[in-house]
Order: sequence, then structure tokens, then C-alpha cells
Amino acid sequence: MGAGTEEIHDAAAGTTWRFDRDFLGSRWTCLWGRGCLGIGTEPAPELGLGCCSVGAELGDVDEARMIAALAATLRPDLFEHRAEATEGGIFSDETRTSTRVVDGACIFLNRPGFGGGAGCALHLAAIDAGEPPLDWKPSVCWQLPIKVDWEEGESGTEVATVRRWSRQDWGPEGRTMAWCCTEGQLAYVGDRPVIESLGAELEELVGTEVFVELRRRMTR
Repeated sequence: MGAGTEEIHDAAAGTTWRFDRDFLGSRWTCLWGRGCLGIGTEPAPELGLGCCSVGAELGDVDEARMIAALAATLRPDLFEHRAEATEGGIFSDETRTSTRVVDGACIFLNRPGFGGGAGCALHLAAIDAGEPPLDWKPSVCWQLPIKVDWEEGESGTEVATVRRWSRQDWGPEGRTMAWCCTEGQLAYVGDRPVIESLGAELEELVGTEVFVELRRRMTR
């Protein structure tokens, strides 16, 4: 276990959690709409695409069903590409494993200047409904830039390493991206450490008991 790692054993779940203390204690913050350079081959903050210039990969059949059901409820005033979704669906193909790309970004991304607000239509609709956006969005979207690596432990247990996304986690696209927000220092300008600013996301990932212990250790 590295010097920058915090390890917590969840005996009930048979999981050993390993956390990157450096990242969780950092001031990383999402720069979407505030100078985010996007993940295209050239920096393009003016486009407002953020990390949505690829379709969202969906975790499983249940998540695909949930996103489809939510998409059907989105009002046109909150969903710029509602007509495209109605006509051609929200999935990239019949496997329903990722969302469609429309005009260079995920079908759910409202562009700058859209009357209902720029950004993820699911995110905006969740806020409009008074619900947490992580309950509406694909898991890969609300988890970014948190990444969990799972591996087999001893005697049937699991080891889960919680860290920041890296360029290689994007797959082939990562090699051509002009920018990755966890690299360099541009995005490390938040007013709170990640353990606080992404607390809801971390708690959803690891469970309340583990998160409470992690926060205690990180803030003592």
C-alpha cells in the first residue's frame, strides 16, 4: 500500500477499499462551462462539450432501461435534442450499451445558448425535479473523474482501488485527446477538497459506512 493510499476493510461486503489520498485531498473541480477544454483532438472551450463528445457507456441492461425511461419524461424545454431522441432513439445501436452522438456530442448534451440551459439534459431535469442528478445520469457520467478498479483479493474477497481517471481510461480516444482534466493543474482550483465536493458520489460508490470512515480519516 503506497504512502498516499488510505485502506479501509469492509468485512461485511468482503471488500478492501483503497483510496488515493492525494486526489481526494486535492482541490480538483469540474471546469465545465468555466474554461473546460473538452476531450477532442484540439482544445475547444467555446464549444461547451466537456467530456460529452462521446456517447455515455451504460453499465448494464437495468441502467439502459432507466435512462430510456427518464429520457421519455424529458420536456422539450429542457432537452434540446428531444426531437432526435423521439425519431431515432437515444442509443447508438441495438445493443443499447451507449448513448447516441448527435452533432458531435452525446444526445443529452444541450449546447451553449439553448433556452432551457446548457449541459446534460438529464442533470438539468433532475435539478428541476428536486432530485439528485446522480439518480438520473448514467453511472459513468456522475462518477467522473472518479475511477474504481476492481481485482480479486484473498479467499474470495475483492479489492477496490478508488483513484482519478487517467488518459488511458478513455481507451483509444485517450491517446488523441488534447486535454485530460485530471492532468496538470488547470482544474485544481476548487474551494473544497474532493472528499467534500464529490462526497455524494463517493458515498454512492462505497456505501455510507465506508465513506463516513474515509471522511473521518481524511479530515482528522
